Amino acid sequence: MLPINYESWHHMPDSNKNQALDNIKERFALEVSDDYIKKALGKKWRDHKSSLKKLYFKKDISLEEKLRDVPPGMLRYQWEDAVRFWNSKKGEDRERVGTSSRQKQKFMHTAGLRSFASVVEAEEISSGQKVERLQLFEITHKKKDRSPMTSEAGEIMEKLKEKKAEYEVIASTDSSVNLENIDNRIINKVLGSERYGRVRFQGSGVTPTQYFRSGSQQYMPSGSQAQAEVQRLRD
Repeated sequence: MLPINYESWHHMPDSNKNQALDNIKERFALEVSDDYIKKALGKKWRDHKSSLKKLYFKKDISLEEKLRDVPPGMLRYQWEDAVRFWNSKKGEDRERVGTSSRQKQKFMHTAGLRSFASVVEAEEISSGQKVERLQLFEITHKKKDRSPMTSEAGEIMEKLKEKKAEYEVIASTDSSVNLENIDNRIINKVLGSERYGRVRFQGSGVTPTQYFRSGSQQYMPSGSQAQAEVQRLRD
């Protein structure tokens, strides 16, 4: 249903994605959105392609041998298309970009296979208190001994705490400062604007509209608005 010979998940026809989605919905009673399932399918598809590439394409054999070495259950023409793309300049360039991007990733979360929602639920049941976004970052980026996962993650935690303390001090002397959604503003200040269609520290499938219950303007001010906010706080 989801052939590997498409260059990316975005190139996969909607008809294929919908067929796979319908197949899943016929077999399981789901409590998540169709969009979430499609994003999960996309990740599984990419992971599957990556595994095939490592097992078969990365072998130290000739291109002709790679083309003939079709994985079990794979249609020959789809495999040959994938191999030729991986062997092309465009395929090699894309691999370099992906490798570079992974190397630049400064911190990984420690939630493992658990969703961020399940982490929040467990923590709230344990503590009896609501878990905010800054707290969730700290929970999911610390080791079992409570030390930061990486030095970069530790630096981010300190910057987030410092910025929150600044906001709270200002709010204590200026009643006009609105602390609603303070965590969202602090995260944007320290880490930059959210990626389009994503919400930091919430995992795959959670959209800004779902999380914030409104449009993205609530937490992504324009450049001039953001600068005015920062200047007002400094003044």
